[in-house]
Amino acid sequence: MSLLPILISSICTTIGAIPVLFIKNLSHKGKDVTLAFTAGIMVAASSYGLIPSALKLSSLTTLVIGILIGTFVLTCIESIIPHTDLDHANHPVGHAQVILFMIAMSIHNFPEGLSVGISNVGQNLEVGSLVAFAIGLQNIPEGFLVALFLVTQGVNRLKAILYSAVTGLIELIAGIFGYFFGEFFQNIVPYGLAFAAGSMLFVVYKELIPESHGDGHERASTITFIFGFMTMICITEFFR
Repeated sequence: MSLLPILISSICTTIGAIPVLFIKNLSHKGKDVTLAFTAGIMVAASSYGLIPSALKLSSLTTLVIGILIGTFVLTCIESIIPHTDLDHANHPVGHAQVILFMIAMSIHNFPEGLSVGISNVGQNLEVGSLVAFAIGLQNIPEGFLVALFLVTQGVNRLKAILYSAVTGLIELIAGIFGYFFGEFFQNIVPYGLAFAAGSMLFVVYKELIPESHGDGHERASTITFIFGFMTMICITEFFR
């Protein structure tokens, strides 16, 4: 199996950051519906792809353990790393806070990359492509929002794109590690799929949905969430 899906998924962060060269600002509604669409994609990837695949390869016990591990890891990351909302900071927060934000985003991307890497092990070509596509797709708005946040803090636009690319590089490294680790330990693949599902669901409920409902655009965000959910299902069916 090629490492290409892992590479493409990681590069999507940089691709998403590029529009900050041309967009000076984005309305709250624009950010909210972007986050909601991303949430729909991730929920569909988890419930329609990862969870059924983990059950097919193993058992309900393995699925539950993997989801709980993914949830636990993301909970620890949220607890240890200071959290800064992407689109609620309307004034410069200082150089130290920007550095902490970058560290938080890099660590946040590590389990995502690990999930992509493990999912692409062995004969799980369809599932691996699904995970890489889903995370890559959500990396596009994430890269954009990271770069936009940095620009609002006074960071040069080109540097903001570069810093976003660095967070994607962390995901690439984690993906390669997960891929080769999974090659030696095939039995952990179902756990990796469940881990990816748990991680995605945590991010959706803890971050994306609250952020997309925080400025009075709940209805638009909800409709966009459903469109994102259906889009991911249609794409999955199309490539089967």
